[in-house]
Amino acid sequence: MSSTGDRVLIAGASGETGRELLSVFRPTDLQIRATTRSYANVDELERLGADEVVVADLFEPADAVRAVQDCDIVCCAVGTPPSIRHVIGGKLVDRTGVINLVTASIGADVTHFVFQSAIGVGSSRKRMPRLGRLAIRATLAAKQDAESAIRQSGLGYTIVRPGKLTNEPPRNDVLVGEGGDTLYGTIPRGDVAQIMASSAFTPEARNRTLEVVTRDGLAGTPKNLVEIPWQFDRLDTEQDVRF
Repeated sequence: MSSTGDRVLIAGASGETGRELLSVFRPTDLQIRATTRSYANVDELERLGADEVVVADLFEPADAVRAVQDCDIVCCAVGTPPSIRHVIGGKLVDRTGVINLVTASIGADVTHFVFQSAIGVGSSRKRMPRLGRLAIRATLAAKQDAESAIRQSGLGYTIVRPGKLTNEPPRNDVLVGEGGDTLYGTIPRGDVAQIMASSAFTPEARNRTLEVVTRDGLAGTPKNLVEIPWQFDRLDTEQDVRF
């Protein structure tokens, strides 16, 4: 079953995908809670559509608990800012922060957890160019650990693995693969946000890990494409995602 909850947490709302998620959810009647690590972002996130902003450090389990309290759906778009840590590892929110949020979500009876991962993680490793994998190898490992924690949590989930993210306008023509070694290419963050936001309302997306790129961003020959009847009507959008 898809979630029918009315409070959504956008974790990592001050990031680029997080802001796109706010834009997607803004026209709906859902109550939107956003997290950010900085008080400086609060006013802007409220202007972008957040009904409530929680300043939280997801490295702290107590902050994760506070962030998910009374939420039905979690859309997790947290990520480590550009730094050497993408290569050498260390304290990465892509692992520790996400796992803290997953643990808190279990206690809060969250009905659906949506996670922005990446093509290049886990079974999709071979589809990401080797140089790209080397440049962010620690982050990919962290996201793989986070994916494993989500699958083992007992939560309803959708893991979305986008290709290389761009800030171009949404293309509204997304290719979806399943199985890891499926496709590679680029995709605007706006399209990723549409997929993430609709996942909790799409029964066919439940408990699945999906790779996504846009048709015109596709690199190479895709395989194992799947068709998902995304419930965009719950979001008051007119998106048409095909394969």
